[in-house]
Amino acid sequence: MAGNNSSEIRIAGTGRILVAPAGTPAPTAFSNDPAADWDSAVWRDLGYTSTDGVTFSKKDKLDPVETWQAVSPARFIYADRDLTLKFAMLQFNEDTLPFFMGGDTVSAVNATENPGVYSYNVPDGPQFDERALGLEFHDGLDVTYRFVIPRGQVTASDDIKLARKAAASLGVTFTALSSGETQPLATFVMKDPSYAKV
Repeated sequence: MAGNNSSEIRIAGTGRILVAPAGTPAPTAFSNDPAADWDSAVWRDLGYTSTDGVTFSKKDKLDPVETWQAVSPARFIYADRDLTLKFAMLQFNEDTLPFFMGGDTVSAVNATENPGVYSYNVPDGPQFDERALGLEFHDGLDVTYRFVIPRGQVTASDDIKLARKAAASLGVTFTALSSGETQPLATFVMKDPSYAKV
């Protein structure tokens, strides 16, 4: 419906971020149990994030075609598209630390001699750690949005601040990668009555 409609204003009241192997599609089922909609054998919930939530960024770079006959560009050439999600994880575990650091896994040091002791080796150089990333948020009981990047990786990591008066956080920027010419860079799946007219 055209015009002013306050029921179509969206507030991401609560949400979560999940990761899965690259190429995993967005779940389209919306049951009474959202946890069941995201297959826990495939999707890993990254847990608590900071109150800043998620910063969604889409930047297109257009190069102008200049001409002798005009001061303004005659047309534009699409040169680049960056699609990123930026957020800070508050939990430290076997999913979040490797995701922040760029791959590899956490392992037990020696379960017999040192029970409960684990190690993570920071790679000497950058590694390819491609994942699918899912974002879900709710606005009340009737509206749920899902945004899935089927292929991407962490391209920037924030500094980790260890201080007495603040929780340590693992801040990352996740950038979408192309899955092929005919495949979407990302997908929105919405349970939202505002789209009923489609």
